[in-house]
Amino acid sequence: MADDGFEVINYLFFPNSVHPVSRVSVQKPMPKDKEQEGQRVTFERPFPAHMMAIDGTWRRSCALKDVSETAATLQVEGSIEGLAVKEFFLLLSTAGLAYRRCELDGVNGDEIKVTFLRQKAKARTPQKPT
Repeated sequence: MADDGFEVINYLFFPNSVHPVSRVSVQKPMPKDKEQEGQRVTFERPFPAHMMAIDGTWRRSCALKDVSETAATLQVEGSIEGLAVKEFFLLLSTAGLAYRRCELDGVNGDEIKVTFLRQKAKARTPQKPT
């Protein structure tokens, strides 16, 4: 059976599939000025993951402490000093099939807060009249 943390990741990132959730706490965050974030899942044991530069020039191990549909808190292993961490990929699987593009929101010691960036809708090309 898969680890419960993986089930929560699947539930949050692939909501159309049904997954049991246990050993995590689900909290409603306080409303923010921007918009309400939705449910936040806090892991009892942080979920292992990796951070990778957008251009692939660096990679760091990290642990996912909590996550919602729009944001997460990561615990980073090693220093991020000198790395371009304004935007990066959060890799949730070693095969690279589950990932999110992130923007740095804040740093507090070895913890960083990130916001997930949404893909912009592709511009539709107008069809030529026949």
